[in-house]
Amino acid sequence: MITTLSSLVLALAAADSVPLSQLKAPDGFEISVFASGVDNARAMALGDDGTLYVGSRRAGKLHAIPDRDGNGVGDEVILIDEGLALPSGLAWVDGSLYVAALDRILRYDGLKASLKDYSAQPVVVLDGLPTERHHGWKYLEAGPDGKLYFGLGAPCNICNEPGFANIQRVNLDGTGLELVAEGVRNTVGLAFHPVSGELWFTDNGRDMMGDDVPPDELNRVSEANLHFGYPYCHGASINDPEFGNNIDCSDFQPPVQELGAHVAPLGLSFYSGTMFPERYRNQVFIPEHGSWNRSSKVGYRISLVTLQDNRAVSYEPFITGWLQGEDNWGRPADIFIHPDGSMLISDDQGGVIYRVTYQPTAPEQP
Repeated sequence: MITTLSSLVLALAAADSVPLSQLKAPDGFEISVFASGVDNARAMALGDDGTLYVGSRRAGKLHAIPDRDGNGVGDEVILIDEGLALPSGLAWVDGSLYVAALDRILRYDGLKASLKDYSAQPVVVLDGLPTERHHGWKYLEAGPDGKLYFGLGAPCNICNEPGFANIQRVNLDGTGLELVAEGVRNTVGLAFHPVSGELWFTDNGRDMMGDDVPPDELNRVSEANLHFGYPYCHGASINDPEFGNNIDCSDFQPPVQELGAHVAPLGLSFYSGTMFPERYRNQVFIPEHGSWNRSSKVGYRISLVTLQDNRAVSYEPFITGWLQGEDNWGRPADIFIHPDGSMLISDDQGGVIYRVTYQPTAPEQP
């Protein structure tokens, strides 16, 4: 089944249903709608021809959104596949789209030639991954080493189940599966530093320890065989009340930045473009999907972590407004830096892809 929406319909729907005026960003930044009507939009990947591919975890769908004239507005939303089990991770590598579903990684070939009538069955690259649905969705990222990286989330809030709570990698043909890092409760954001090539990731902290404990995390994989603490320790120094007795948290790798508790950091991206001011280059942008088990809501924003020599020197909001009081009308899920320097943000509550651009309002001060 193929579903399309013209760019005119997209623009009209966006103007009617997306309250862009409530979104606040620093001076000089403008937020527009790249596409709407993208059911449960989450992970994104960009094809060689500029087509944006979007996975829909809960909806089980895979969409394509071409922008043939390069005007920053999607021409149409095309349904490529549906009935998938939690298609949460996407990566475009060597002319093919890789999709991480619940228990397998799939490869879609030949998409550029036949978006509107695509009917080929995807190739199963890797099968037999765990089928537990609690934290079972798998984010996917292609590494500079030519391998696919993904997380295996803990199948619980807090537990110590062998084979889970880690990050793994595999060759593009499904061979060579190996462990990358341990003690990772639930990462839904992986990114490689554009200069060093090191893997960085977000991690969602455990629930039911209170409104402000424990923090969610931004982490860096600086060497092999690191353990990031779960289920024994959270953040840099918080012992788990069930699994952390008599545990020294300094034995584990601490986060680069402790994020807000329950903000639910999902996708993760380093800004590698040239459109934004220089101070944003190679800095970390994190979509905070928003809390569900807190007495007052937090998150529902894009945050910026500023780094110096791989150390975090600030953690601050970059885009806010999806949360109005205790009511949220959107939930940012993933970030993709477009080759033109703009930033694309998926919103799985609103079914929207936003485009963030920058135009200086005054000459930049030296």
